[in-house]
Amino acid sequence: MKNGFQLYDTHAHLGLARHSGRRQTAETLLEAMDRHGVDRSMLLPFPVVDDFRREHDGIAEAVRRYPKRFAGAACVYPFVSPEAFRDEIKRCAEELGFRAIKLQPQYQALNPVGTRGDFLYEAAARHRMAVIVHTGSGVPFALPSLYILPARRFPELPIILGHGGGSVYMLETIVAASVCPNIYIELSSLMPHHIADILAHVPSNRLMVGSDLPESMETEMHKMLTMAIPDLAKRDVLWNTAERVFDAPLG
Repeated sequence: MKNGFQLYDTHAHLGLARHSGRRQTAETLLEAMDRHGVDRSMLLPFPVVDDFRREHDGIAEAVRRYPKRFAGAACVYPFVSPEAFRDEIKRCAEELGFRAIKLQPQYQALNPVGTRGDFLYEAAARHRMAVIVHTGSGVPFALPSLYILPARRFPELPIILGHGGGSVYMLETIVAASVCPNIYIELSSLMPHHIADILAHVPSNRLMVGSDLPESMETEMHKMLTMAIPDLAKRDVLWNTAERVFDAPLG
């Protein structure tokens, strides 16, 4: 049912999660991608892991083996020392070629309003990586509106609001993206009418599709493919936005 559209899943997890016991391999993810017509996925570590360096190495190996199918992101527990955080992000960017940093406030309670956590945004900006932040469950630090302030402190940094705030906080993502042109919205977990509301206020070139988990991949892709919106908007959400943010040459 792709109808000529390319599909970029911007929110896919790989590795072993301590909090849920879930294990996701490159091969099982590729199987799901092939089954549902997904061309490329951004691989994110789970937020609670035994060894984040090992998880990053696993993602890097998947990207190395399947460079056309996968891109990689880092997720470092933000309460290690700032030096250790910066060193690992530098390794992920310069040696592993990762293009994003994931922050999961539900398990990593880094206050986005205060400047104490600016080392994360500084590291992303220095290495020209985007920041993907989980929003929705995990308030208060998962409230989409709180990311207006770091977006303004780092206006050249793409900040992607994962899950669009969930259905409860979806309207906050509209406000945040409306006042900050560097805020993007990833739409997994939202209903089609929520996405229509977002599209009424936020341009499609700042929206992107994601699945979160393979069980949701078919649903997440199908709802975008079947929405009654212009094809150009679909192409932005399904591919163009992600390709520009994650895959554009650094130059």
